[in-house]
Amino acid sequence: MGSAVTTTDPAKTSTATSRPGYGQLLRTRGAWTFLLPGFAARQPFAMLTISIVLLVQHTTGSYGAAGATAAVTGVSMALFAPYSGRLADRYGQRAVLLPGVLVHTAAGLTLTALALAHAPLWALFVAAVPTGASVPQVGPMVRARWGVTLKDSPLMTTAAAFESVTDELTFVFGPLLATALCTALAPAAGLFTESALTLVGGLLFAAQKRTQPPVSGGGHARVRHASALSIPGVRVLIVTFLGIGSVFGGMQVSLAAFTESIGEPGLNGVLYGTFAAGNMLSGIVCGAIAWKVAPQRRLVVGYTALALAASALWTAHSVLLLAALGLLVGMCIAPALITGYTLVEGLVPAGARTEAFTWLTGAVALGQAAAVTVAGQLEDRLWGGAGFLVPMAGTVLALLTLVTLRSRLTERADSRLVARGVGHREPVAVD
Repeated sequence: MGSAVTTTDPAKTSTATSRPGYGQLLRTRGAWTFLLPGFAARQPFAMLTISIVLLVQHTTGSYGAAGATAAVTGVSMALFAPYSGRLADRYGQRAVLLPGVLVHTAAGLTLTALALAHAPLWALFVAAVPTGASVPQVGPMVRARWGVTLKDSPLMTTAAAFESVTDELTFVFGPLLATALCTALAPAAGLFTESALTLVGGLLFAAQKRTQPPVSGGGHARVRHASALSIPGVRVLIVTFLGIGSVFGGMQVSLAAFTESIGEPGLNGVLYGTFAAGNMLSGIVCGAIAWKVAPQRRLVVGYTALALAASALWTAHSVLLLAALGLLVGMCIAPALITGYTLVEGLVPAGARTEAFTWLTGAVALGQAAAVTVAGQLEDRLWGGAGFLVPMAGTVLALLTLVTLRSRLTERADSRLVARGVGHREPVAVD
C-alpha cells in the first residue's frame, strides 16, 4: 500500500526540450486503474446542478425554485470541498471517499424522491445540503495520484495538462449527459444517474490502494503550512473561477428556458452540446501546447476573450446565433481554466496544492450556484433570455479583479517544494 508505481522507460528518456505527449503518459503503468473510475466519479460535479435544475423546474414549474435548490447544493459543495481536501491530506483518500460516496448517493436519491413527491421547497433545501457537501473531490485526488505514480518523471508536466483537459471533458460530458437523460428519458434520470456514477466510480476509485498517496507516519516531523487561502494569488484565482462558474450556471438555466420558450426543449441538449464541444476542443488543444507566453499573461488575455464572448449571449434571439455564440464561449473557457490550474503549481507550496485545487473547484461550484439562482429569477421575472446577463456580469467583474490584482499571480520563491504524498507537511527542496 502506498508504494510508488514505476514509470515507463520512455518517460525517463524524454528530452527536456520537448514535453512528452498524452500517448506516452497514458502508457504509464497503473494509470488506467485510477483514471477510469476517477472519470466516472468526477461526473457528479458537472452533472449535479443541471440535473437538479431540470428536475425541480419540472416538478414546480419555476426556474427560480430550481435555481435556488441547485444553489444550496453548490454553496454546500463550495464550503465543504476544501475541508474534504484537508481530510484526505491527513487521513488518506480512501478514508474520505468511502463514507463520502455513500452519503452522497443516499442524499441524492432522497432529493430526487422529495422532488418527485412535490415536497415543499424547504424540504428540498434540507436534502440539498448533504447532497452538495458530500460531492467527492476526485479531481484533486487524481492529480495527487499522478504525483505518486510518476514521482520525478518529466511526464509530470504532461500529467498536469492532461488533468486540466480531463476537467474540461467532465464539464462537457456531465451536463450533456444529464440534459439528454432528463429530456429524453425522465426528469429524474439525470440525478439518479449522477448518484449511481458517484457510488460505482467512487468505490472503484477508492479501491485502488496501490496508487493512493501514503499517509504520513507518526514518527516524521512535520512542517506546518498555512492554508492555501492565505496566498493572495489563490484568492485572485478564486474570484476568476467564480466568474467561470457563473458562465456554466447561467448557460444551463438560460438555455433550458430559451428552448422551452420556443417549444423545442429537445434543442437544449444540442445547444449545450455545441457550447461543450467548443470547450472540449479548445481544452485538448490548449493542454497539448508547450506554451512560451507566461501563464499570467495568458490568463488575462484568455479571460478578456471570455468576458467579451459571454457579454454577447443575451443579444441572441435565434437558435443558430445562440449556437455560434455558445461555441465561442466554450472555446474561451478551457484556456482560462487550464491556465488557472497551471498557476497553482507556481503559487502554492506542494503540501497545500490539494487544498488549493479544491478551493478552485469549489469556486466554480459557488459561482455556478449563484448563477443558477439569479438566472432563474431573471427568467421568471423578466424576459426570456434575461438569464444570459448573469455570465456577462460574472465574467466582467472577475476580469476587472484579475486585471487589477494580476501582480499577485507572480510565482512564489518558496513554491518549488515537493511533498512525499498528498498533503504531507514534509517538504523536500527541489534540487
